[in-house]
Amino acid sequence: MKKILVTGGAGFIGSHLCEKLLELGHEVICADNFFTGSKKNILHLMDNPYFEVIRHDIIKSLLVEVDEIYNLACPASPVHYQYNAIKTVKTNVLGTINMLGLAKRLKAKFLQASTSEVYGDPKVHPQDESYWGNVNSIGIRSCYDEGKRVAETLTMDYHRQNGVQIKIIRIFNTYGPRMAANDGRVVSNFIVQALKNEDITVYGDGFQTRSFCYVSDLVDGAIRMMNSENEFTGPVNLGNTVETPIIEFAEKIIKMTGSRSRITYKPLPQDDPIQRKPDISLAEHKLGWKPTVELEHGLMKTIEYFEEKLKKNKILR
Repeated sequence: MKKILVTGGAGFIGSHLCEKLLELGHEVICADNFFTGSKKNILHLMDNPYFEVIRHDIIKSLLVEVDEIYNLACPASPVHYQYNAIKTVKTNVLGTINMLGLAKRLKAKFLQASTSEVYGDPKVHPQDESYWGNVNSIGIRSCYDEGKRVAETLTMDYHRQNGVQIKIIRIFNTYGPRMAANDGRVVSNFIVQALKNEDITVYGDGFQTRSFCYVSDLVDGAIRMMNSENEFTGPVNLGNTVETPIIEFAEKIIKMTGSRSRITYKPLPQDDPIQRKPDISLAEHKLGWKPTVELEHGLMKTIEYFEEKLKKNKILR
């Protein structure tokens, strides 16, 4: 049994990670300030004697004793990370420094959850880990894009300068139950709009692409990365390689939900990537990892989750 800290543990991905680590027999401390995380995501874990929750913002130092740290704390959707851009940068910089300092003191293994957004609007397709990216340092998404790039820099520098055992994963579009309905991401937006028979909002011409990875696959990859040989620090891409145009994705959601929704178009937001698809050759080679959940199967589970949630809130009958 290992004692493991998950920052952002009440978030969408973090709650699934906490759940899986408990299933594997570990003791888990979830630290979250509940800005985007929700107690409802971890309510079913509260009775587990090996699960502990701390309301904490990692911008301030945290004193706990653990063997491993998964640093997931940070708003991850444009709606939320642009709400307070300076706070987003602080979380990525000051928060990462605090968690790396904790890992250094404890000699704990540290995993930094980075993002495909470090590639910006890529000029290379698909994106592999050697690509340095095409990021606007002064755009409205920069607080997150550049914040995560600095977090990667800090993680590598703590490794080189202080000998901290580190791992870096770059998370591509991930979906599944416990996504927030109001986070502005394409999966939650489309499903909620379709279930309510509202117009489905497509930004741009709809021919921009995304690759969607189901949350259980992502969590499996993150745990494999943490448990990989010490010499392999990453960064490593974790995501699905099936590329889907947004317009086709909207049509799929309408069909799967039996919705009466129509598709409407709005201007593409500033610096929104046109193509997004990971090269996961490194993850396949080093971790023996690749996604196993088919898009239709994962979407059905996600649709069922949102349908139940909307009915519980009396938005749907």
